[in-house]
Amino acid sequence: MPKTVSEIRAQKQAERVAELRIRAEHLLEDFPGSSLWLFGSLARGDWDAYSDVDVLAIAPDRKEADLLADAALSIGIADDILALSGEEWKQQSTSTDPYWRAISKEAVCLAERAVS
Repeated sequence: MPKTVSEIRAQKQAERVAELRIRAEHLLEDFPGSSLWLFGSLARGDWDAYSDVDVLAIAPDRKEADLLADAALSIGIADDILALSGEEWKQQSTSTDPYWRAISKEAVCLAERAVS
């Protein structure tokens, strides 16, 4: 049983991420070759009651990524979502832009689905 505020926050974060992982796994059953990544304050652990859930949707191509993002939003996995093809993510994750560097550093994989 957690006793400190820090322990309680860590437990709540773990519970939220575990719930998101379950939902992401189910969603990706229909999106082979795709993945969902949590980033932002919840991924870093510095979230609060006003924080949103930021997710990166990566799929083999942009059209599929957009469909995945729409599906994730429709079932409430994320409040804000970025949709990228695998190639776009590869380019952004190695970018010198601080925004993309932060995302690539802090992102937590919720689920990945291999191509079947």
